Parts: sequence; C-alpha cells; structure tokens
Amino acid sequence: MPANRRRRFVHAQLAWMLAAALVLALLESLSYELFFVVSLIGFLVVVELTEPIRITPTWRRRLRWLIPPALLVFGYIVVRRILEILPSGVL
Repeated sequence: MPANRRRRFVHAQLAWMLAAALVLALLESLSYELFFVVSLIGFLVVVELTEPIRITPTWRRRLRWLIPPALLVFGYIVVRRILEILPSGVL
C-alpha cells in the first residue's frame, strides 16, 4: 500500500511538471527559472493534497527536507527579478 501512495505522488508530480512545461512552451515563456517556480508550486500543492491523516511514512518525512532549500532558491529568483525591475538609482 505505501508503494502505491508513493507511486501516486510521483505520478502526480511528474504530471504537474510535464503540464507546466507544455503550457510554458505554448506560451513561449519557458525558462529554467519560471519552470522551477511553477514546479515548486506544484510540489507544495501535491505534498499538501496527498498528506496522510494518521501516520506519516518515512519517505514523506524526507520530502520536508527538500522544501527549505527549494524556498531559498525561490527567494533568490524573486530577489533577482525584483532587482532587474527596479531602476538603477533606487538601491
């Protein structure tokens, strides 16, 4: 049973990432940064929607270790984008 849930989680994440890549490609705005951000949002949504109620398996606890570094990368991307938008004399 746990293997089925793990497989379902992986399939949901892969489906989200493939759909994100397809939509970004169709909109002609596919970039590594944007794909990472959309995939991170999908990852967080899939983690929350597939979270068990009673017992947390070991593989789910390991997923929590991926979230802080991913959020740091997300923060870096946001700061870099904000600095690109701001005029040069502001900072």
